[in-house]
Amino acid sequence: MSIIEAHLPELVPVLSRGKHRNPRKGACFMEMASFLAGERWSDHPACTHPLLASLARLVNDHTSDAGRQRLAPMIPSVIGLTSDDVRVDARIALRAAATALPVVSAELQNAMAVSLLSCNRVLAQLDGRPPGSLDETSREALLRAPLAARWAYRFTHDVSVSRRMFQRHGAPRTVEFAVPGIARACVVDPDEALRQLLAGAIADVEATINASAAESQPSVGAR
Repeated sequence: MSIIEAHLPELVPVLSRGKHRNPRKGACFMEMASFLAGERWSDHPACTHPLLASLARLVNDHTSDAGRQRLAPMIPSVIGLTSDDVRVDARIALRAAATALPVVSAELQNAMAVSLLSCNRVLAQLDGRPPGSLDETSREALLRAPLAARWAYRFTHDVSVSRRMFQRHGAPRTVEFAVPGIARACVVDPDEALRQLLAGAIADVEATINASAAESQPSVGAR
């Protein structure tokens, strides 16, 4: 038994789609998180970053009934993962766009490629890197969708990215389009692709929050 599984209650409601009025009616991923966190029963608990919670709800709802129970062991890991740092939004959206871009339908690929470039530009601004710099995951995703990548580079040429608008609209829209796109994609196991997306996003958020906390700590010997 894993550490995460050890923190789950013995009687866990079967995860199902949508909202539920109470545990007797069932539970979705984030409703169980609210229960484990000791919050009021809700699929929008305060214990989890809003965009990460949105991703979890979408993955929960777009995963098949047979595959959804495999998400349950990850529920405790989202509790306490929240921050106002726009890097968190960018990392979640980046993970979603990079996962979706190579596999979604052609009509969605352009949007995912634009999202991928926008996420990288926001992160580059925040980290003081050149605006065109990309991480390895983004480069690989763009190489797998060359036509969409070419279109996105032309579309975003000399376009500035507002952090506020990105956080309010760009990042959430990326997640909203990516998850159903992956669920409908012609891949061997869309349930597993969605599970890996959520697991990766959780790890990204945790790493980003930990890095921010470490940067805010005074250096050894500082007075």
